Amino acid sequence: MTAGSTNAAAPAETQDTVALTQILVTGLGALATAGQADLACRLAGQACAVVRTSDPVAWQRLNVFLHKMIKHVADTSPT
Repeated sequence: MTAGSTNAAAPAETQDTVALTQILVTGLGALATAGQADLACRLAGQACAVVRTSDPVAWQRLNVFLHKMIKHVADTSPT
């Protein structure tokens, strides 16, 4: 967009973002189901960081995913 343009494209961008977030969450869920919950959570965390200030709706969906998946992550703390 240029400085003089309007936000006419914003609704389409929002729909695209919602769809992309859904695809990402679905893929991350499949990754977790395949035994890669640690990787799925790391990737979801990275995605959360990217959209944190620019897209609160996407951030919320990814945050919910992380909270659901945390119980599937292996405890790697030293004993």
